[in-house]
Amino acid sequence: MTSFWNERFSKKGYIYGEDPNVFFAEQVSKLKPGNIILPCEGEGRNAVYAASLGWDVNAFDSSEAGKAKAIELANKKGVIINYSIEDAITKTYPENSADVVAFIFAHFPPEIRKQIHQKAITWLKPGGKIILEAFNPQQLGNTSGGPKELSLLYMENMIKEDFQVLKTELIQTVQAELHEGKLHEGIADLIRFVGIKI
Repeated sequence: MTSFWNERFSKKGYIYGEDPNVFFAEQVSKLKPGNIILPCEGEGRNAVYAASLGWDVNAFDSSEAGKAKAIELANKKGVIINYSIEDAITKTYPENSADVVAFIFAHFPPEIRKQIHQKAITWLKPGGKIILEAFNPQQLGNTSGGPKELSLLYMENMIKEDFQVLKTELIQTVQAELHEGKLHEGIADLIRFVGIKI
């Protein structure tokens, strides 16, 4: 998959745009800035936005091309982000070190999804939040992006199970219109989740 994303992110311009994901921006802007971890951060739009609000940003992705775009965007916006090339299966952070971990369109195969999500819980401080937006199975009928394999799409019961030790602040299945670059454009079927570590 790394070669797929390197090829995609090597194209001119920001394929998912330079602006943050709307749901992510809404959620993170309500919080007092602290430490935030952004797995599978791609071209860096959410990391750069969080940094602009004063967050200490730790982002990672497996794509060198994605990192190069993210650093370029951070320089353009005059902010600093920490961005490493890592695999989500092996990446670790200290326990109780983050105020937020945000999974924005970070779709994992079923055999590793729960493992990665539960590892992220250990990174959170008590009171910290998981923020997640992903495509649900209804997205297969849309042309606004996302995986075309059912097993990579998320449903509420999956997310509730993965994050069952958290207090659910919000979980919803919604349809919304995306305007996130060329590859996330149009009506989309989404799942949104915010959970708090007690």
